Amino acid sequence: MSNITAAMVKDLRDKTGAGMMDCKAALNENAGDMEAAIDWLRKKGLSKAAKKAGRVAAEGLIGVAVGGDAGALVEVNAETDFVARNEQFKDFVARTAKIALEEAGDLDRLLKKTIEGSRSVSETLTEMVAKIGENMSVRRAVMLGVSEGAVASYVHNAASPELGKIGVLVALKSKADKAKLAALGKQIAMHIAAAAPLALTPEHLPAEVVARERTVQADIARQSGKPESVVEKMMEGRMRKFYQETVLLHQTFVIDGETSIAKVLEKAGKDFGAPVEIEGYVRFQVGEGIEKAESDFADEVNKMAGN
Repeated sequence: MSNITAAMVKDLRDKTGAGMMDCKAALNENAGDMEAAIDWLRKKGLSKAAKKAGRVAAEGLIGVAVGGDAGALVEVNAETDFVARNEQFKDFVARTAKIALEEAGDLDRLLKKTIEGSRSVSETLTEMVAKIGENMSVRRAVMLGVSEGAVASYVHNAASPELGKIGVLVALKSKADKAKLAALGKQIAMHIAAAAPLALTPEHLPAEVVARERTVQADIARQSGKPESVVEKMMEGRMRKFYQETVLLHQTFVIDGETSIAKVLEKAGKDFGAPVEIEGYVRFQVGEGIEKAESDFADEVNKMAGN
């Protein structure tokens, strides 16, 4: 038997739209031969889904599920916003989010989990692709938990409860009252949805992001023609502004427009009678990072008409 790698399974899944377990089985049955595996999947009745898999699925919904001291996000993509408003699609995303919470945000385990009758999430999705006629995928999932405190969520542009275009989870670590923490956490989640911070603290920013920004700002500062010692001082101010724009704890709270998130937490700690800190956060936005081809509508009509 050929060595079937995760990359091969993913590649076949991308090409056919079939479930991960089906793709793995297809590759095993055909000694790793990609084309033969595609034919095998088609012979199993997945040909309609396969025809749709080449199209970009950059629309869809973010599903949120919160329970106990944990929360989960899941992104399920479709090709058009029309399908994202379909009740069957919305129900699938909502149930998948709950499974993501049960499976600690592990995408592989989520896809194998039974969701409808004896069918897995992956199999159910493949059936939806064939029925609705659009490429779809469960793109990613994550879980966020806290040992002591609360996890709050917020959904922006909500299509229905716990479903929307942007989903945020915030884990607040504290011994304070959970209801108060949940209310504060939701406000901070709303801020994150709007401000889209890159990291919790400057230390959490990728080194290459900081290095690139410093290079850009240094070049701009040097254009002033001032001595290098002055340029260095200018750089401190420029990088401080960069952190205020991109780092969560340094950002200005969108709710009041004047207080930093760090100060908001400090005040909450005093009001609640116990220190409050953000242990982690996650922000999902539908389609982020997916390259969606832009096309001219008139040109598409001409092509369809054979012109």
